[in-house]
Amino acid sequence: MPEPPQRLALFLRCLVGGGAERVMINLAQGFAQRGLKVDLVLAAAGGVYLSEVPPEVRVVDLKATWLPHSLPRLAHYLQQERPTALLAALHYPCEIALWAKRLARVPTRVVVSEHNMLSLESQRCAELSARLTPLAARLFYGWADGIVSVSHGVAQDLAQITRLKPECIRVIYNPILTPELQARAREPLDHPWFAPDQPPVIMGVGRLRSQKDFPLLIRAFAQVRRSRPARLLILGSGPEKSHLLELARQLGVQADVSLPGFVQNPYAYLARAAVFALSSAWEGFGNVLVEALAVGVPVVSTDCESGPAEILDGGRYGRLVPVGDSEAMAEAILSVLAGQTQPVDSAWLTQFSLEAAVEHYLQVLGVAPP
Repeated sequence: MPEPPQRLALFLRCLVGGGAERVMINLAQGFAQRGLKVDLVLAAAGGVYLSEVPPEVRVVDLKATWLPHSLPRLAHYLQQERPTALLAALHYPCEIALWAKRLARVPTRVVVSEHNMLSLESQRCAELSARLTPLAARLFYGWADGIVSVSHGVAQDLAQITRLKPECIRVIYNPILTPELQARAREPLDHPWFAPDQPPVIMGVGRLRSQKDFPLLIRAFAQVRRSRPARLLILGSGPEKSHLLELARQLGVQADVSLPGFVQNPYAYLARAAVFALSSAWEGFGNVLVEALAVGVPVVSTDCESGPAEILDGGRYGRLVPVGDSEAMAEAILSVLAGQTQPVDSAWLTQFSLEAAVEHYLQVLGVAPP
């Protein structure tokens, strides 16, 4: 009789609308397509992406209203289900996964994946828990059976924080390119700004938090508007929305700035934009840069740590500008709107495909598909 398929578990806090959550859903789908049994284990089964979990992936809800409460419940899951491997993403779920294996005393291979620059987050976030993440990583990440970072910049940062040898950290680019992305980009979009003969739309996408530095993008847009008609659309939700709208009002561009919040299908908007602008102060990777390149939208990005320079091949496939420089961002956007764009080699994008990521992750997880 053939061996039953191995069970693979992925652990996250929940499925809010972030890049890491999107990556884990894509990976779950890719693992299931390779014939593996896949559990998406959530501390609390909620979030805007919950409806997008593929039907062949089982959702395990630990029903933990506070993330630390998920620790004994995850340990119990490991004892009951005995998955071959567990992949955790984002810092706190990674710590909990490592402790859960110790409590459960199971042979499950636990792999942690970091999606952001822990050193910068700890310096720039006010929460005490964020300030302690470098210490926690140094104390516990040595327990992992494998460590993944989503960019070389994140890997270097993590090696310095944990004092682990760089060769202990595997760089795997995020699985962004899927058939679904292209199909969703072609879906109809009923939005007056994208009607014929309307001014070009500059787009930003991301959580409305300090890391994304959308005030920089709004200031750059105000400078663009002094030179030509244009509009700015920023997709995403977060605590800075009212501040950003007030900044647009102060700069006199509120009529041409829209922040509609989170949308389920940003690709339909992205495919119709004239330029995508990433204004972040720092990144782990920058998923939306790959998405923009995939749907053929010219890109302007801050040359922040880390991700954008790797994705854009040092500026070959999109314009890189200094972090915090609204004038340079405006000049780059104006050059793109004037037709100065850089074609992207399709072969370059294959490294960001779901197929490539799944293959690399299976190697780290020690899982052989049937």
